Amino acid sequence: LKTGFLKWKPDYDSAATEYGKAAVAFKNAKQFDQAREACLREAEAHENNKATIPDNNVLLTVALQEMQRVPEAVQLIEKASMMYLENGTPDTAAIALERAGKLIENVSPEKAVQLYQQAASVFENEERLRQALEMLGKASRLLVRGRRLDEAALSLQKEKSIYKEIENYPTCYKKTIAQVLVHLHRNDYVAAERCVRESYSIPGFNGSEDCAALEQLLEGYDQQDQDQVSEVCNLPLFKYMDNDYAKLGLTLVVPGGGIKKKSPNAVQDKAKGPATVGSHADEEEDEYSGGLC
Repeated sequence: LKTGFLKWKPDYDSAATEYGKAAVAFKNAKQFDQAREACLREAEAHENNKATIPDNNVLLTVALQEMQRVPEAVQLIEKASMMYLENGTPDTAAIALERAGKLIENVSPEKAVQLYQQAASVFENEERLRQALEMLGKASRLLVRGRRLDEAALSLQKEKSIYKEIENYPTCYKKTIAQVLVHLHRNDYVAAERCVRESYSIPGFNGSEDCAALEQLLEGYDQQDQDQVSEVCNLPLFKYMDNDYAKLGLTLVVPGGGIKKKSPNAVQDKAKGPATVGSHADEEEDEYSGGLC
């Protein structure tokens, strides 16, 4: 980096190489403070050389993680992803954002959601829809886990729209189930019903097992029949979803206490106790079970 009479400009390229070697040596010696500093200087040299930050980003992340500086590592990875975008390598930028999301997921789920959504946007702009859906799926599950249900409903709708665009209709059905569970946990029966109604436009949904189960679920919820709701939510169709959505089904409680409404006949029969089958008294009771009035 030094300049002199015969060397007017610093040699940033060679300096970056030497800093990279130093970072590896410091890391192997478990001197993480020095490894971190060497990595930062290497990145600075690349930046001054008008080059993108290479994969020393991985080394930097490992060093900072072992030093319990995860938020700082994420900040640096975000900076690296911006540089990748500016230099025309959006795929690498999205991968860096995903890496940062994984790193901070257990520390700050809110930040992880933001990073996954950013990565999804980059992939979507590059028309790599399957990778975008993977990122959106991670964001949706984290939002559900954090009980940010309004945002989760929007994220699931975005997923469903893209799956419909690529004609992956069976997954659209699963996303509809997840949407309905989220809406019911938001106590928004109207939104849940509208979600199912709109899904009738998806080829094959009407008449599918998913559709029938959702209709039963909405019927039970509307009639405050906790038994029917629990029975539907214990179907394999619901139990074998992603854990975050399966938990929504298992913890779904209908409003009003969930007391199943029983017919007057059933209540009276229970009060009278068991009777002899085929007796004349039974026939009279059946005929006038509710009384003459």
